[in-house]
Amino acid sequence: MKFDIMRDHLLDGLNDVMKAVSSKTTIPILTGIKLDVTNEGLTLTGSDADITIQTFIPIEENGDQLINVTETGSIVLQARMFNEIVRKLPTNDVEIEVSNGLQTHIRSGKSEFHLIGSDASEYPLLPEVSTDRQFSIPADLLKSIIRETVFAVAASESRPVLTGVNWQIHGDELICIATDSHRLARRKTTLEHLPTDVSSVVIPGKSLNELNKILGDSTNPVQIVITNQQVLFKTENVLFFSRLLEGNYPETSRLIPEEFKTNITINGKSLLQAIDRASLLAREDRNNVVRFETFDGNIVEISSNSPEIGKVEEQIPVETLEGENLKISFSAKYMMEALKAIDGQDVVIQFTGAMRPFTLRSIHDDAILQLILPVRTY
Repeated sequence: MKFDIMRDHLLDGLNDVMKAVSSKTTIPILTGIKLDVTNEGLTLTGSDADITIQTFIPIEENGDQLINVTETGSIVLQARMFNEIVRKLPTNDVEIEVSNGLQTHIRSGKSEFHLIGSDASEYPLLPEVSTDRQFSIPADLLKSIIRETVFAVAASESRPVLTGVNWQIHGDELICIATDSHRLARRKTTLEHLPTDVSSVVIPGKSLNELNKILGDSTNPVQIVITNQQVLFKTENVLFFSRLLEGNYPETSRLIPEEFKTNITINGKSLLQAIDRASLLAREDRNNVVRFETFDGNIVEISSNSPEIGKVEEQIPVETLEGENLKISFSAKYMMEALKAIDGQDVVIQFTGAMRPFTLRSIHDDAILQLILPVRTY
């Protein structure tokens, strides 16, 4: 195997596949990156058995030659070392040659590295994915869906299925739900050509976070293929495989209240900033709890009290306040993350009492719903 490649293109590809490589893997060859060189281009693959990322660098792009192939072939190179070497090479021209079996030479300018590779035939094959359950989402919309839900997945592995985001398909609607049992984030999207034989899968939150780093902000379509154990996201030159989580996701629709006793419309940005300020004092306290109280005259008061440090109170005008007055306490972190998902727009907050879950939505659309359980304070 022997080829020359532009270093910046090689680095871009490595940046993507390195996101899947873990040093903690129990399969030694997965600490490496697989390079496959053909007459079409270079394919890089990285995997930790849960996530597999494959990126393709073509021989030429937009009339520019990116790779010059002298001899095709495959090798697996130690990922961290190879990535560091490429990052620090002195020039943009890189030559990679494999001789005597697994001896790999990396040359650039006057610098030459010799690495011992591993046999590419020992690297696990990619999962087989048939494309009959395929649909597409524009990349920027997929990024939004991930951003608006994935923060609410459970951090602890005590209920593994809650560490993922539940994707449900009902007719032409994709509904994405995440909950850690203290809060819930739901995002609805209407899409064309959704598969009819898939009703519900759970995608690990970690996988979606890594995918989010790879996706661009363009409207280019991302093809999504769902199988029984795997989901595949395909962009122009990247394949991103993730295993699905096993187990039944809890039925969350009954958690969302139908009737409300207090409705508030408020500017999301000013509420977020006020809670951020109140949480300065709450942060020292283990629970990071902030109180929220409504008053006649369309005023809400955000307050926090930490016995050792002091207290903070701030009043914010609300646009509308309907129904009963109430006092409620909640986690400042959860509330801020929910408001960030709705992204600075005016929000409607609907309460059914001081100890019942409450919901947040944008006044403009119903696509995003955030639900938070209050905290008992005595």
